Order: sequence, then C-alpha cells, then structure tokens
Amino acid sequence: GGSDAHCLVVDTTNRMLYETFVTTGGPPWNAANGAVFDLKTNDLRRDGWTSGDAAGLPIFPGLLRYDEILNGVIPHALRVTVPTSQNTYYHPARHHAGTANVNRPPMGLRLRLKSTFNTSGYSGAPRIVLDALKKYGLLVADNGSAWYISTTVDSRWATTNPYINSTTAGLRSLRGSDFEAVTTVDG
Repeated sequence: GGSDAHCLVVDTTNRMLYETFVTTGGPPWNAANGAVFDLKTNDLRRDGWTSGDAAGLPIFPGLLRYDEILNGVIPHALRVTVPTSQNTYYHPARHHAGTANVNRPPMGLRLRLKSTFNTSGYSGAPRIVLDALKKYGLLVADNGSAWYISTTVDSRWATTNPYINSTTAGLRSLRGSDFEAVTTVDG
C-alpha cells in the first residue's frame, strides 16, 4: 500500500527476506526494485546499492510490530523516514537519496532518545515505544512525508483498543531536540 507499494515476504522456513518497491499485480507480481536478505547472515548489500528503501537496509527488521506493543517490549531500533535526507550515508546504510544540504540527516543515522528525557508521565504503548527509543533508537532509512516511525501492516492497529491507539497521540510531543545522534563504527 501507500505510494511506495512495498511488499515484504518473510520465508521463515529458509530464513530469507524478500522486499520490493512499487509492487503491482499479483500474480504475476511486478516491482520497480527489490532486494533479498539472507537472515542466516549479517551480510549487508554492496556499497552504493539501494533496496526496498533508500538506505539499502532491510525494511522488516526496523518495523514497529503490533505484537511488540502487546508484549510490552520492542527489542530493536525502529526504522524512521524523514522528509529530506542528506546525500550521504552512514554504516549500516549502503545508499543515499538526498540533497547536498548538510543540515539534513544522512541515511543510516542512528538517533536515540536522550537518557534525560522524562518518560514518567507516559504509560501503555507510548511508554513501550519511548523505552525502545532510549535503548535502541531510530535508524534513518528512507525519505517520506514526515518523520515517521514505520509499522507493520496489521488490521489490529485500527481497533478501538485505547492502549494501542494511544501510541501515536502519546508520541506527538517528541521534538528533534529530545534525541541525540549516536556514533557508529563501520565494520
């Protein structure tokens, strides 16, 4: 769905991840771009290669999943889109899709919610997300309409469950100044 029409397929038997961009049809399926990730390795795509997203990263591992909110813990960094990115990238990203503006974040930039950010006034789903943002942070992965944490497509997000629906409303007060850039080392 959406303008990017991503299609993500996880082969749990063979531990493979298939991701496409501008996906149409079915069957047969057509896509403008795609990537295959072997989940049995930590191999990255080649330097300069894109994937289903601009950064060349796998999309699925960074998605906020409904079941993580229900379980009360998000054990990974979250994928974030930004309106405009810089024309460079940091490891583990492999590709950029930005402008020469150095005031924009590069692909692969990891941002973490500052340890001094007071989460005591938050509870439920927003608190679970904030805890993950303090521990694992956000990873800039693509350009989009706004700073947006990506989620899985799951009909349960649209339920009338106030615990889940409060996630977005509870996070709207966050500002860029609440985050700090985390230095990563190429490896």
